[in-house]
Formats: sequence, C-alpha cells, structure tokens
Amino acid sequence: MNNQTTDSRSGGTPAPKSDPMTLGTLPIGKLLVQYSVPAIIASVAMSLYNIIDSIFIGRGVGAMAIAGLAITFPLMNLVIAFCTLIAVGGATISSIFLGQKNVARATDVVNNVLVLCLIHSFVFGGLCLLFLDDILLLFGATEETIPYAREFMRVILYATPISFVFIGLNNLMRATGYPRKAMISALLSVAVNIVLCPLFIYVFGWGIAGAAFASVCGQTAAFIWVTIHFCSRKSYVHLELHNRWFTPSIIKRIYSIGLSPFLMNVTACVVVVFLNKALLDYGGADGNLAVGAYGILNRTTMFFVMVVFGVTQGMQPILGFNYGANNWHRVTETLRKGIWIGVCITSAGWIVTELFPAAISSLFTIDTSLIDIATPGFRIYFIFYPVVGCQIVIQNYFQSIGKPKLSIFLSLTRQLIFLLPFLLVLPRFWGVKGVWASMAGSDMLAFVVAVITLWITMRRMNKNRLIPLA
Repeated sequence: MNNQTTDSRSGGTPAPKSDPMTLGTLPIGKLLVQYSVPAIIASVAMSLYNIIDSIFIGRGVGAMAIAGLAITFPLMNLVIAFCTLIAVGGATISSIFLGQKNVARATDVVNNVLVLCLIHSFVFGGLCLLFLDDILLLFGATEETIPYAREFMRVILYATPISFVFIGLNNLMRATGYPRKAMISALLSVAVNIVLCPLFIYVFGWGIAGAAFASVCGQTAAFIWVTIHFCSRKSYVHLELHNRWFTPSIIKRIYSIGLSPFLMNVTACVVVVFLNKALLDYGGADGNLAVGAYGILNRTTMFFVMVVFGVTQGMQPILGFNYGANNWHRVTETLRKGIWIGVCITSAGWIVTELFPAAISSLFTIDTSLIDIATPGFRIYFIFYPVVGCQIVIQNYFQSIGKPKLSIFLSLTRQLIFLLPFLLVLPRFWGVKGVWASMAGSDMLAFVVAVITLWITMRRMNKNRLIPLA
C-alpha cells in the first residue's frame, strides 16, 4: 500500500479548517471532547426521538400500536445491519487511510460507500417489501399487531435509499474530521421528525404511518445536508468523479470490518424474534402486552446504549488514525478513557431505571396493565447494566483498529451465545420475569468475556510492540 500523501485536490488550495491530521497530535482528552461530544449529542437526540416517537404512538394510537412497533424491531435491526455493514467499515478504513496520509485512497472510500449504500438499499428494501407480511409473522406479529407493524414498515422500507446514504455518509463525515457537521445532520433529522410526528398523528390522523412519514422527512433533510457536504470541494475528503467508484480491494475491507456491527444487528434481530416468542408464550392472555413492555424497555435501554455508541463513534477516528500511524500509546490511552466514560453512562442508566421504573413506563402509555408488566422488567433487566458500557467500548475498540473477528466474537457473546440458552431455560421457571433475567445474565457474562479477551490481546500487543496495519 502506498503510504504517501496522495491528495487529489489542486495544488495551492488551503487546508480546510477541519484537519483530521490533528488526530495524531492533539491530547487524547481534547480529541475525545472534540469528537465524542458531538456524537453523544447526536446519539442522545436520536434516542430521544425514538422515545418521543414511541410516546406519541402509545398515547396517540394505543397500546396495541406500541406492541406492533415492538414487532418491527427485528426488521429495523436488519435495516440498520445492512446499512452499518457499509457505514462502519467505510468510516474505519477511511480513518486508517488518513492516518497513513493517503487522502486519495480515503476519497475512493467515499465513492465506494455511496455506491454500496444504494445497492444495499434497493436490494434489501425491495425484498422486504415483497415479503413484508411473512417477515412480520415470523417475527411474532399476531392478528392484533400486524396491521400496525405493516403500516409502519411500508413507509420506512420505501425510503431505505435515503436512510442508507444518510447514515453511510454521516459516519464518513465524522471519520474524516467533521464531528460537528455529523452532529448537525443527526440533530436536523431529529428536529424535523419531532415537529412533524405529532402533526401527522394528531392533526392529520395518519396513525402509526404518520410517525413513519415524519421519520422519513427527517432523514431526507439530513440526507440533503450530508450530500451537499461531500459534493463540496472545500471538504477535506469529498466525492470525486474521476476517482474509483467500485474498487474490489476497498469493498472487501469495508465488508470485513463492517461485518462486526452487521452481525451484531442480525443477531439482535434473531434474539428479538426469540424474545417476542418467549413473551407471547409465557405472557398468557397478556402476551401482546408483554411484547409491548419489551418495546418500552428496549427504547429505554437503547437511550443509554446510544450514548455509549456516541462515545465509541468519537473514539473510532482517533483509534483508527493512530492505529494506522502506529501510535500505540495513543491507542491505549483512548481505550482506557473510553471505558471509564462508557461505564459511567450505563451506571447512570442503572440508577434511573432501578429507582423510577413505573414513572418511565408511564411516559409511554396510560395502560395500567402494560405498566404493571414493564415495571418489574426494568428492575430485573437493568440489574447488571453498569458493566454493559465497558463491554460495548471494548467490542468497538477491536472494530475500530481493524480486528473484526474479535469484535464479531464479542458481539455474538452478548446477543446470541449467552442469551439464547438463558431464554430456553429461565422462562420455564420464572415466566416473563425469566425473560428479563435472561437478558441481564447475558450482559454480565459478555462483560467477563470481553475483559478477558482484551487482557489477552493487550498482553500480546505489548509483548510484540507492533500493530499490524489493516
């Protein structure tokens, strides 16, 4: 690989204000603030949008609509999976290329990410629309919930080209030195959504489809924002017509690194199917409400998980750049600080959910039966939540330095390897409470495995004092 600076821009063009080369020189603490704070703000905004969206649906459409929305979670995870497969892989290798001062190669990544996003969106979105009812029934939809799930997902799936390109390019925007602009695009999406959602549901009377239309409008606004950025030659890395648009070597690396978040979301899809089935089986006459309770727990846990993801998104360009530049001490310092921040965030989530479970449930619904199911679920599910932040940071660390196999392994431990056996056993003894306990137990075991994996890997790297370039 050519490690020379191969910037395709014309000579004499002044360097842009956002210079990713500072990733190798500025103090790590300052870089984490510079990159993680905008990502955290964007993640919090996206999480609040999801929560507010669910509140509008629960209070404006009904308890069955919340259950129908919960049925869409596996399919939404699949949508995210096929998008992050490209977005995360592209962002990681573009950071590594910039660390190697290979700007032209980083530009090739942008071109390839755009093409792959469009291909994935048309193929995946089209197939899901053709078999939508069959997919929703497989994911646990019942006669009462499938109308809501179908109505919501049709709108979302028709807009996959817009959402895929927005998410793919937004990750690249952050990775190539523009964390604040990436934050603005996420905030723009959320702001438009929050304004339009109550209008479409309450005023226009569009029901759950109105929430989906509001989401699409928000993503369209953000799509326009990120497209303008990458079309501008003032951006450090931007679209170049004469650069490569479909490069097998780049595509292979995008897929290899993006495979970890892809499998994480696919396994989340599989797990939610088993969760929905267990809740329907052991929830008895209240099975649909138990699924709705999981929807409330899921929205809440994703709020804190998304904040941690904001931290890891801010860490990713720092880790990728310094890994590419062989600055090993900066890599380890970034990891250490990221773990402490992640643990603090999920510990805050543990405190809130253990102290105020009924109050949180009441935000989403006025149905007392649904609140009664969700309240003990919070206390059981979140019992080991503080360690989740550490596990997520470690998993994303391996992804950011181009070690996808370890990242994939750690994602599978939490989402699949430990959770499914628990789901087969614990609900038999404790019913719905056993479902919540299964998720808590898998979190704790996944944390233990992540720490052991990191310790072994760090010992080997420190012994060799060598980070092989991806």
